[in-house]
Amino acid sequence: MPKKHKIISFISRVIFMVLGATLASIALQVFLIPNNVIDGGVVGISIIASHLTKLPLGLFTFVLNIPFLVIGYNHIGKTFTLSTLFSVACLSVGVSIMQPIPEITHDVLLASVFGGIILGAGVGLIIRNGGSLDGTEIVAIILDKRHSFSIGEIVMFFNLFILSSAGFVFGWDRAMYSLIAYFIAFKVIDITVEGIDESKAVIIISEKHKDISEAIMDRLGRGLTLLDGRGAYMGVETDVIYVIVSRLEIAKLKSIVHGFDENALMTIGSVEVSGKKYKKKAIH
Repeated sequence: MPKKHKIISFISRVIFMVLGATLASIALQVFLIPNNVIDGGVVGISIIASHLTKLPLGLFTFVLNIPFLVIGYNHIGKTFTLSTLFSVACLSVGVSIMQPIPEITHDVLLASVFGGIILGAGVGLIIRNGGSLDGTEIVAIILDKRHSFSIGEIVMFFNLFILSSAGFVFGWDRAMYSLIAYFIAFKVIDITVEGIDESKAVIIISEKHKDISEAIMDRLGRGLTLLDGRGAYMGVETDVIYVIVSRLEIAKLKSIVHGFDENALMTIGSVEVSGKKYKKKAIH
């Protein structure tokens, strides 16, 4: 990559990480914290610690992440660790600056929903650009290499423990609202990182493969590939359809397939696509 492009890419990543940390700060200080709703991970621990000690939240979010960052530097890599350090520093400054801002709503459900959406968008932007706001993810990545649990399962375990702790500090109703905010943030992170137009690879096995193929090309405007297939038990040869569509086209694709064959076998998985041949053809 040319040096000019590397510089532009670096500046772009920094801008989006700052933007992500700013959104996370707004979600925490304007929506969640004033209503005693917490997030998971180190941020959640920091909110509880700040509430109990009356010390600044920004101090805890930075200091409590340091041990995880040291571990990450030794086990994961310099780039990810430095990106996370920068993001955490931006969040710590952000929540400190925004501390005096009054909350927009006293409705806890509204605060949980909108706080979760904004927090998820902010964290998603940071993850998409190579950083993180939560040191527990670093531990999860390391443990994932040594145990059978996935990163998602390890992070979920940590967060369920932390969110449950909110029940003892803020009351069990606030712990349940925290779970709502966490779930919404989790889903928004997924959309922000993967994109609402996330690509899905679909394999379709059906005796009506010819009719289904023509309908997909005609009604979805997608190109597809026919693969030679043969059943292992009966030895019957058939064409297998392989097509890539967007997340938003999955429902329509299922409708097309099941319209011809209710018993058709479909497998659907997320993929990263590159290449111009994937681009959708115009439907006239």
